[in-house]
Amino acid sequence: MAEKSIAKTASREEELKKVSRAMLMRQLLPAVGLVAVFIVFNILTKGRMVSKFSLVMSQVYVTMIASTGVFFIMTMGGLDFSQGSILGMASIVVCMVSKVSIPLSILAGIGTGAAIGAMNGFFYVNRKIKSFIVTICTMFLFRGIIKYMTSNSPVMGDIKLTMLGMNETLKMICTLVVIVLGLLAFRFTKFGIHLKAIGAGEKAAKYAGIRTDRMKFLVYVLAGAITGFAAFINAIKVGSVTASGGNQLETQILIALVLGGMPISGGAKSSFLNVIIGSLLYTVLISGLNMMGLTTQAMQLVQGVVFLIFVTVFADRQSLQVIK
Repeated sequence: MAEKSIAKTASREEELKKVSRAMLMRQLLPAVGLVAVFIVFNILTKGRMVSKFSLVMSQVYVTMIASTGVFFIMTMGGLDFSQGSILGMASIVVCMVSKVSIPLSILAGIGTGAAIGAMNGFFYVNRKIKSFIVTICTMFLFRGIIKYMTSNSPVMGDIKLTMLGMNETLKMICTLVVIVLGLLAFRFTKFGIHLKAIGAGEKAAKYAGIRTDRMKFLVYVLAGAITGFAAFINAIKVGSVTASGGNQLETQILIALVLGGMPISGGAKSSFLNVIIGSLLYTVLISGLNMMGLTTQAMQLVQGVVFLIFVTVFADRQSLQVIK
């Protein structure tokens, strides 16, 4: 009996080691992929990836900031397809209000994003409509409004707004502030614990005393507000908003997070590094393909193949469920 017990204990320890090694590999793969993709594209572009590194990095700010809010949503098992429309609407507001005051335009952009996020949260929480259905509806709704407001001509920002776009340090600092605050909130407060608990199992989270409905609503408001701030970075970058403002941002965010190792079903395996590594990996991938001079169709093909590979690797088949 003692020998059987020892054998079982050894077998369990071996299984735990295998699980821990597999989890470590899942965590390291995105970082390894980032380095590998950067090296490969640097070789294929004959060193241009390194020589134009600052230009490559300038493309990551909006995606990384907006991905932070969507990361919180995905951690609790939801989705948000309205991020592009939120960015477009908030960018229009930022450009319009910038003619009055730049600081006020920042607050107006954040408020616009938060208001649209609150709309998403209301229908998701109070009307019990699936998150992806609600956000797809608001995506088309506000995309139509954006096209209507920019049908005659682009919405131009104040000249002071455009001058800020020349300051790369400002954009970097703004991005770092969002990332650091998001990391601290997710890793060192109850906010992150509650999000993971909801993603792992909403009923269990309710029994644990978490006010799940309130948390889900506030997270959608927060995600909208963060994207509203990203709209300020987007506005100073381009100086105006056209009908295509924010177009496809939601797809870029989803691909970036999955490339960063984000579990599709959220939960306890979510890590804030998914935002950082995923945004960098996506930006390097797109910049490298552009430098190689590939056609749009070829770029979409490569993105699709890479996306499918990472989804296959990071889809948690044991806990995968219908998106909430």
